[in-house]
Amino acid sequence: MKMYDEVRAIPVFGLPEIVSGTNIGRLIADQCLINNTLPCDGDLIVVAQKIVSKSENAVVELCHQTPTDETDYLAQIVGKDPRLVQVILDQSKRVVRAVPGVLIVETHHGFICANAGVDQSNIQGDQLVTTLPVDSDRSAELIRGAFLCRTGRKVGVVISDTFNRPWREGSINVAIGIAGFDPLKDLRGTKDDFNRDMTTSVVSLADEVASMAQLVMGEAGRVPAAIVRGVEWKPGDYSKTRLLRPANRDLFR
Repeated sequence: MKMYDEVRAIPVFGLPEIVSGTNIGRLIADQCLINNTLPCDGDLIVVAQKIVSKSENAVVELCHQTPTDETDYLAQIVGKDPRLVQVILDQSKRVVRAVPGVLIVETHHGFICANAGVDQSNIQGDQLVTTLPVDSDRSAELIRGAFLCRTGRKVGVVISDTFNRPWREGSINVAIGIAGFDPLKDLRGTKDDFNRDMTTSVVSLADEVASMAQLVMGEAGRVPAAIVRGVEWKPGDYSKTRLLRPANRDLFR
């Protein structure tokens, strides 16, 4: 898809509270029509993980958790509710780091992040937490299909979540699920401004798009979707695994 003269992020205002079973793609597409912000062919739709999890009933009640002895021990180290820690461990392959106030794990998806993406924000009830979608690529593909059906427009989709970053303060929005486009932009083999060969440059396009969308979506959950327009991307059937560095290439694992 070719680039426009400018890159824009357009918030999708007016979305209601999401409940289990909501067709997210249809809802966002219909709201775009109501808002007179119909997407164009080549737009990228960014959707917050939280509403996808709610729609897929990826919600856990803490009161139903029975922490193991291992979980109780870990909860004492990090200073968190043992029931919450149990949910985090259930969503994880391994614990990467546990210190007071911080629990970093590798999820079953392969993400290395705090608390396995388990989150108590923007959900009613102090005993409920959301988990990441089981298959966020499939979630993104369903949204993409709904947009094509409702609007006739060919778009790419990003499911985004907020992650912290090693060696830098502050969080940033990243892609945890994609559909319809290559999440990486490989610049190797092209020339720089001084005609030198670029040999290592691979841009995480999906993460850049997620971060741009976050500027209009915010953290309060009021605007859980946005349209990013004007980005050049390569269509195709790709997976979020393109964004995950293999262990044998990770210098810090």
